[in-house]
Amino acid sequence: MSNALSRLLETRDWLMADGATGTNLFNMGLSSGDAPEIWNLEHPDRIKTLYSLAVDAGSDIFLTNSFGGNASRLKLHGAEGQVRELNRAAAEIGREVADASGRVVVVAGSVGPTGEIMAPMGPLTHELAVEMFHEQAEGLKEGGADVLWLETISAPEEYAAAAEAFKLADMPWCGTMSFDTAGRTMMGLTSEDMVKLVRGLDNPPMAFGANCGVGASDLLRTVLGFSAHGVERPIIAKGNAGIPKYEDGHIHYDGTPELMAEYAVMARDCGATIIGGCCGTMAAHLEKMHDALSTRPRGPRPTLDQITALLGGFSSASDGTGDDVPAPRRNRRRRG
Repeated sequence: MSNALSRLLETRDWLMADGATGTNLFNMGLSSGDAPEIWNLEHPDRIKTLYSLAVDAGSDIFLTNSFGGNASRLKLHGAEGQVRELNRAAAEIGREVADASGRVVVVAGSVGPTGEIMAPMGPLTHELAVEMFHEQAEGLKEGGADVLWLETISAPEEYAAAAEAFKLADMPWCGTMSFDTAGRTMMGLTSEDMVKLVRGLDNPPMAFGANCGVGASDLLRTVLGFSAHGVERPIIAKGNAGIPKYEDGHIHYDGTPELMAEYAVMARDCGATIIGGCCGTMAAHLEKMHDALSTRPRGPRPTLDQITALLGGFSSASDGTGDDVPAPRRNRRRRG
């Protein structure tokens, strides 16, 4: 299937994705506990600004404001009946921004986890998960998204359910998981497990990788884990801008634009093709990342020691696969 992302991947050896959604929206006035997706209808101008910040900083791909746009999450805000409408609006605003950019920019329809535990450990059946993901996918498709973008997933069953739903929607997709527990996802998957998962899917993603997690160093250790298995598909790296600090009543990420520029280049050298930021990553970070990727030559694959020397220590002694690297413990955090 030919689409905007596949065409870019045919002509470029790296693409830059966007940065944080939550962090930027909180700076625009979103209150903690509110559903960002409702802003697609109530404050479309602010969502347009969110997307434009990424495009103006050089992003080739930006994610729509629809991360929690499934029926399960929206039910917490009494908006479960607006799934299609909210997702369609998220993509429509994105389509407007991308089409006005004067270049090829990919509108990626963000799809986050349902927030439920999959059976048999929890109440969410495979069939219901597929139904929820399909409903969201159809809204994003109607709004003009180029691809669907599954992110921050921890359970293989949920990843597989989304793959099935996206096939029903007849949409290309990319998918990342969050490795935030000593090199594993919250449900215990390692980088090797994810490679096997992707290879075994009936409807595999165009590109796969890791997002959010614990910090830039840990995320690159996971990317190296993907690369070690000689993967056939482009790898995605979308790490957080440093470590969160609570200051003056707000969460602040300590990663500077200069640090994220180093991260971006190292992510490319680790084997990633699509490189962006997650929590805490602002336009200033993206600008430095784009400049570094555009001007600095590709280098050899970095060692773990080289990663920690530039980006800081790992949060755990283990990457989940047996290659132990002593490092201090850091606290886990949510996507933002």
